[in-house]
Amino acid sequence: MIPAERSKWFGWWFARDAKRRIERRFDRIVVRGLDVLTRAGQDGPVLVVANHTSWWDPLVVVHLFWRIVPLEAYAMMDARNLRALPFFRKVGAFGVDLQDAADGARAIRYACKRLDKPGRLVWIFAQGREVPITVRPLGFRPGAAEIARLARRAIVLPCALRYEMGSRPDPVLYLSFGEPVSLPAEQGRCTNVLEAAVTAELERIEAVVVSGETSEFEPLYAKRDGTLSLLAIRALALLTRAPGR
Repeated sequence: MIPAERSKWFGWWFARDAKRRIERRFDRIVVRGLDVLTRAGQDGPVLVVANHTSWWDPLVVVHLFWRIVPLEAYAMMDARNLRALPFFRKVGAFGVDLQDAADGARAIRYACKRLDKPGRLVWIFAQGREVPITVRPLGFRPGAAEIARLARRAIVLPCALRYEMGSRPDPVLYLSFGEPVSLPAEQGRCTNVLEAAVTAELERIEAVVVSGETSEFEPLYAKRDGTLSLLAIRALALLTRAPGR
C-alpha cells in the first residue's frame, strides 16, 4: 500500500494546472448535488463512490476538491499507476495493489483512518479501472462497500461522471452527486446497493442528455464563444454559398 503525501503548495499548483487543462478541453462542466456534497462535508467525513470512465477523472477530482469544495480529499488509485505517476500522492492519492488481497485490506484500513472527522473525504472509483460509459452492470469491486461498512461515521455519497459530445466542438462534463446512501445490514448486498445508486445518477445524466433540460444542474465552468472562430465560419459559409442563394 502506498500512502498519500498531501502537499498544500504542490496541490495548489497542480490544481491550477488541472483547471487550465480542463478549461482548454471542455465546453462546459455542469454539476448536480454540489450542495449535498458540501453539506455532507460539514456534517461528517464523506465517502464518495463513483464510476470510472475516462483519463480525465482524476484531474476532475483534483480540480473539484482543491479549487471548488474545500475538503481534505483523498482518493484510492491503482498502485501500478501511482508508481508511474507518483506526483498524485501530493494531491491525496494512495495506492493499492488490486491483485493482492492483503494489500487491499491495508488500503481499506488506511481509507477508514482518513474518514475520522468532518471535512475529510475519500473518493473511490469502485470499478477499479476505466470502463466505457455504456457498460452495464458497472461491475463494482467490493472495496468501496467494505470501507463504507467499517467507517461508520462516514456519509456515503454516490457520484456519476459522464463526458458528452454535442452540438459544439468541445465536450460537456456532467457530474451528479446523489443523496446519502444507507447500506443494508447484509454485508453481501452492500456492493449492489452502491452500484445501483451510482447507476441511478448515470441514468439521471442520461435523461438530461436526451431531453436537453439541464435545470437541475448548475455550471461550474462555461467556455466563452470564440468570436474569431464564429466570424471565420460565417465568412466560409458566405464564400461557399451556392450562386443565387
